[in-house]
Amino acid sequence: MEKNIVHRIVAFYNGTSLILRILIGIVIGVILGLLLPSLSWLGIFGEIFVGALKAVAPVLVFSLVATSLAKGGSKLDRRFGTVLLLYIFSTLLASFVAVIASFVFPQTISLAKNVSESAAPTGISQVLKNLLINAVSNPIDALVRANYIGILVWASLFGFSIKSIANETTKKVMSDVSDGISKIVRWVINLAPFGIFGLVFQTVSTNGIGIFKSYGSLLAVLVGSMFFMALVVSPLLVAMNLHCNPYLLVWRCIKQSGITAFFTRSSAANIPVNMELCEDLGLDKEMYSVSIPLGATINMDGAAITISVMTLAAAHTLGISVDIPTALILCVLSTLGACGASGIAGGSLLLIPLACSLFGISNDAAMQVVGVGFIIGVVQDSLETALNSSSDVLFTATAEYKAWKKQGKPLPEFLR
Repeated sequence: MEKNIVHRIVAFYNGTSLILRILIGIVIGVILGLLLPSLSWLGIFGEIFVGALKAVAPVLVFSLVATSLAKGGSKLDRRFGTVLLLYIFSTLLASFVAVIASFVFPQTISLAKNVSESAAPTGISQVLKNLLINAVSNPIDALVRANYIGILVWASLFGFSIKSIANETTKKVMSDVSDGISKIVRWVINLAPFGIFGLVFQTVSTNGIGIFKSYGSLLAVLVGSMFFMALVVSPLLVAMNLHCNPYLLVWRCIKQSGITAFFTRSSAANIPVNMELCEDLGLDKEMYSVSIPLGATINMDGAAITISVMTLAAAHTLGISVDIPTALILCVLSTLGACGASGIAGGSLLLIPLACSLFGISNDAAMQVVGVGFIIGVVQDSLETALNSSSDVLFTATAEYKAWKKQGKPLPEFLR
């Protein structure tokens, strides 16, 4: 009887929207933090959640990057080349947008614990020195110490080496391992409401309710950057390639793909929707059947914005001075990190430590920033996924229609 009750509770919990569960966790954390701040032991839920993220994130980054490079295709015609260029270039531009927004509207985050900033670099020369030293560190040591620069380098080398072997069995094993690690991440994220509850309780009981004012400002920068990318930068890229009114195509992609992705909060889960939209747009199935899944993996404009804004917020919080050359390196690093982001809800947040390592920010501090990301993720992650997924179709269609124009074939009627 008791076993059945437990099963029902678990089934009810899993059947409830993650967004709703996180909202409930935030509300309960705020209430108890204000009314019963003496119950400091409740903060252990947040510490366990952050600890689990710290444990799985390095392995996740390594497996995602290595598997993505090992499985990458090598035969791409001009359309695929255009799609790939648009995916990467738009993600880089998204990083620039986020960095500029963070410089214009600098944000700080109230962390639950005091963290050391002694490792902060003093300038671009030290940043480059740290990059080189971390890049050649022992790969096992890099995983143990969460040295994300080293992890990224060794994962890239490992992925390219496996790709050159061209052993499909090995690639399949790597893919299965990556999927297994991603499943563990899903389990951890499924318990996020309890961790968020602990983090919110600890933060509110220590700093008071006014702490959410800074979260609102941070969220505004994230949302503003994503809207600017979706409604200004991406349309400009489309217009430069097609020489027509881009908003007719942009709006259709947002309406039929972005809105669905907003609620699913998963680029991977939105792939069938995007495939159907590509068919409606009259695109070549041989192309979009590859470019859409590829986009769900590497076209991560929203993820690049999230990584950049959150990382610079952490740097500003710790009093780390960020110069222009270092910011440019962050843009490139955010782009690379975003391309390896998992296509699941909250996947980009686990890559924030990769960018934070550029500034010598400790893994403890970086994971607290990840926790803040989950708190505001109710809005941030939904918009991020909507931007990521809708632009998959947008750039696939742009590449296809550009090829049409070169062949003398007219654009679809709705674009004329």
